[in-house]
Amino acid sequence: MTRVFVPGDAAAASVGADEVAAVLAARPGVDLVRTGSRGMLWLEPLVEVESTTGAGRVGFAQVTPATALAALDLATAVRPAPGAGDPAYVGPDGHVDEHPWLTRQTRVTTARLGIVDPADPHDYARLGGWAGLRRALALAPERVVEQVVASGLRGRGGAGFPTGRKWATVAATPADLRFVCANADEGDSGTFADRMLMEGDPFALLEGMAIAAWAVGANEGFVYVRSEYPHAAAAMRRAVVAAREGGWLGPDILGSGFAFDVEVRVGAGAYICGEETSMLESLEGRRGEVRAKPPIPAVSGLFGRPTVVNNVLTLATVPAILADGPEAYAAHGTDRSRGTQVVQLAGNVARGGLVEVGFGLTLRELVEDFGGGTRTGRPVRAVQVGGPLGAYVPAGLLDVRLDYESMTQAGFLLGHGGVVVFDDTVDLGRMARFAMEFCAAESCGKCTPCRIGSRRGVETIDRILAGIDREANLTLLHDLCRTMERGSLCAMGGLTPLPVRSALTHFPEDFGPLTAGDGGDA
Repeated sequence: MTRVFVPGDAAAASVGADEVAAVLAARPGVDLVRTGSRGMLWLEPLVEVESTTGAGRVGFAQVTPATALAALDLATAVRPAPGAGDPAYVGPDGHVDEHPWLTRQTRVTTARLGIVDPADPHDYARLGGWAGLRRALALAPERVVEQVVASGLRGRGGAGFPTGRKWATVAATPADLRFVCANADEGDSGTFADRMLMEGDPFALLEGMAIAAWAVGANEGFVYVRSEYPHAAAAMRRAVVAAREGGWLGPDILGSGFAFDVEVRVGAGAYICGEETSMLESLEGRRGEVRAKPPIPAVSGLFGRPTVVNNVLTLATVPAILADGPEAYAAHGTDRSRGTQVVQLAGNVARGGLVEVGFGLTLRELVEDFGGGTRTGRPVRAVQVGGPLGAYVPAGLLDVRLDYESMTQAGFLLGHGGVVVFDDTVDLGRMARFAMEFCAAESCGKCTPCRIGSRRGVETIDRILAGIDREANLTLLHDLCRTMERGSLCAMGGLTPLPVRSALTHFPEDFGPLTAGDGGDA
């Protein structure tokens, strides 16, 4: 049997991977495995064939149903030599692992993406899975928390709060019941890492949740998935069943006597439920709406009990920290930004996809070296980092480093690691308007600065773009941004001013001709 790997990832499926897989599965002697994506999205559908020489997998890019069998024949030939019209090899000599996109990365959280069978917990174990959980169960819970603290791991959902400190708070809060919740409501534009990991390596998330549960004394967990991710929800449900059957979840995990189980819940598609307290409200069966803090979820979270709420990437990183030791993870990165950052490269870019590197890579290296510049071939004008609430970084400032401290010092936001590239045809005045419009559409409506401020923001920007009393309306817009920033209950309203201010500061010409009196304190 010849093993052939075709991504079942939603991005690959959207460009025909399912049809390619069907053609290959019909060939006698083929053992078809649906993996996750490697992250080289511009090459999808990417088909990999296990080498008969033991030299790894041979890969072919942008395979279609018409070229699928030709790719298989080339990969299994004694001396494959594609000619005109044949499928294109990926990487040197077709070996995917040697592709520069992958060799330049430091993959920790995403190390198994595109390699492991996401439906097989034993394949996960073969590739190092469950080792972190075994080590955690051999340690006292407080020692597990200390390991996570020592690693320097910070929340990858956007806030960057130290993960170990959150766990310590949950563990120290007296309670008869505690919970672990994975926030998979990934709604930022240009982000897809949570989805890719759930679809391509779901057991990593479950292992991380089990370790967190042991560390804080929880017995129940929830994965909250946005409704726009049906493939991810299905993959997680399959993984939960398989892990439960194998003894990695359930009443007696790995014979330790420790009980922990996970339930997958699907939200209704509200962006605000990416905020942790709104997500908890939704899990409890109520409308997704921000809670006032304090108390924080670590003290009073789901059903009023202490709750670990972490992003998918955060929890999926924990197994490697326990398996390899916190020092190995902390060896990557810079300053207080320890470890690796998973970056999602999207927008008008030649080579979009998923990149994991140690903190400290510059935005220019990401966009130009990994991304290959714009897809249109035109100059880069702006790059938005951190989703729809992130700042627009002008081309002249692309040498900023992608770590928490450098981005904050420059006035930008790292967020969940979404990077969206724009060429020189973008209108940043219109993009600033979109930020306010997005906030107005997605606000939960609980606080006035966000609910009303965003609507007034759209109206004010419209007047500025129309040239109506521009100086007065610019002053009003700056005042409005300050009010939203300081008065909103959560980051929805509090961060909406960031893309607006960055557009005003770095691209004032897109708001029309200004007079000497126009401007304001940006």
